[in-house]
Amino acid sequence: MSPAFLADRLAACLLILLTGLVTVSEWGGPLATWMIPSVTLSVLLLLSLRVRPARLAFVAVGVLLTVLLAWRGQDWQANATKGLGSAAFIAAFFTALSTLRNVAETSPAIQAGGTFLALQPPGRRYAALTVGGHLFALLLNYGAISLLGGLASTSARAESDPEIRRHRTRRMLLAIQRGFIASLPWSPLAFAMAITTALIPGARWADAVVPGLVSAAIITVTGWALDTIFKPRLSHPPPARGPVEGSWALMLPLLGLLVLLGISVSLLHAVTGVRVVGIVMLVVPVIALAWALIQDRGSALDGALLRRLAGYIDRDLPGYRGEITLLMMAGYIGTVGAPLLAPLVAAAGLHPEDLPAWLVLAGFVWLLPVLGQLGMNPILAVTLIAPLIPEAAEMGVSPAAIVTALAAGWAVSGVSSPFTATTLLIGSFGGVSALHVGLRWNGAYVIVVATLLTIWVLAFAFLLS
Repeated sequence: MSPAFLADRLAACLLILLTGLVTVSEWGGPLATWMIPSVTLSVLLLLSLRVRPARLAFVAVGVLLTVLLAWRGQDWQANATKGLGSAAFIAAFFTALSTLRNVAETSPAIQAGGTFLALQPPGRRYAALTVGGHLFALLLNYGAISLLGGLASTSARAESDPEIRRHRTRRMLLAIQRGFIASLPWSPLAFAMAITTALIPGARWADAVVPGLVSAAIITVTGWALDTIFKPRLSHPPPARGPVEGSWALMLPLLGLLVLLGISVSLLHAVTGVRVVGIVMLVVPVIALAWALIQDRGSALDGALLRRLAGYIDRDLPGYRGEITLLMMAGYIGTVGAPLLAPLVAAAGLHPEDLPAWLVLAGFVWLLPVLGQLGMNPILAVTLIAPLIPEAAEMGVSPAAIVTALAAGWAVSGVSSPFTATTLLIGSFGGVSALHVGLRWNGAYVIVVATLLTIWVLAFAFLLS
């Protein structure tokens, strides 16, 4: 075995261990909390040996900020430990979700459902892919874009007319992307909700889920309306198409799995009182394991499950090394950078506590997309901004209102920033740059949806909350 392979395998095993420790910590295990910082450091060290220089730069920035924090005497050890806790939580949450993605991507039922959506006729294709992208995102996260984007691209390439092919590719990919980002403001499996509810004092997913669902509806319906209103006009009539094979019954396995996941998380949260993210990190791998057993039941005696586990450790988790490093360091940099940023903000004469509450909430919807254009990951932006936000009681709003505003801005950033995974993936499938996707394909949509989300955020905060 090569040293690189051993480093990848050890990093994957430590990520699984870290996921277990964070989960136990969420459920109240004190020993796990004590072990987390050292395991997190070990994971980051091993990942740093195998990532590209662009990702390694984030590690260097984290080290530099830690040194600067120590030099300024700002209780650097406590802040660094807190930063490692944030990084550990993000890594554990990602790893837990990746187990479900690993099993879903090999499911014939999921593949059949995705193919059925991609082959819908023009009259209902956008709506089908938006809703489908939303549902698939709940299980696959970014894997939903990879799965549906690949199927959509294959379907579009089968079109012989270049004009129709170009329009179809763009509209199908945008439907998938907008369906995906609609999951960010409410899904308990989305980083947007997991991180914002963890950073805002008094925030709970149960309080933020209903306004988040309204945000998701705004994101979804706005995209469909703009696609319908500005439907491209062809220079010639499109050819007649035959009926689509299959039926909507192909979506039942996906819906059944989502119902099972929702009921499990809701019941455990009601019975135990443990945070939803802690329950998700326990329930999702258990469901993934059960699903894998069902998929491999015909060859279990041949060690199919063990081969799947070996592939997950040796290939799948190491394949995410760059993404995991970026997400972990975004959480760490935001946490250790916040104590350094606060004095600079005050010295510049900016005092968020003196601003009107409506301006602070509305600003989140627009600030996160602007920071995204500058290359700032939403995780980094939110972890930097959250400590500067006045307490909800001081602003005269509920913690759920702050979470709703941050999650809305996170979603808009996800569809517009050329540095997010969504625009990068959509650009690769569409054969255009991520900047083209964010500003050309989505430019008008971003302005309209951000305006509507701002109105909703303020209405919820001051009229309904």
